[in-house]
Amino acid sequence: MPESDHAGWRPFDDPGFLSLVGPVLLREEGGGLSFAFRAEPKHANLIGVVQGGMMMTFADRALGFAAMRAAGGANCVTVQFEMQFVSAGRIGETITLTPEVVQRTQSLVFLRGDARCDGRIVAAATGVWKILRRRPEADRA
Repeated sequence: MPESDHAGWRPFDDPGFLSLVGPVLLREEGGGLSFAFRAEPKHANLIGVVQGGMMMTFADRALGFAAMRAAGGANCVTVQFEMQFVSAGRIGETITLTPEVVQRTQSLVFLRGDARCDGRIVAAATGVWKILRRRPEADRA
């Protein structure tokens, strides 16, 4: 697995839900982002490969982070997300994903990304993120 401070990888600090299933690493290179996690036994499903929910959590967070960056730091929320599982991620493997911004409008960011392991595609994700004009906490007041 890419290790912290090795080849530019560093821990992706996310104290929310992702902290329960991580760790996840981040690399910023040439203006682009890449994310990675090492599949551990806690990520396994009933047949011993990476649980689809872990793959979706990983991809949603990676693409969502890229959406906020594309929106100039504004908060964004997932309004549509789709994933196709192409092959199995195995425990012990490192899964990476490099988000791609397909289009940004005034209110939406469209993204895609392939989760990969050793060059093979494990899953393909696409989604749409809504750019918020105010912080979600303001809606609770």
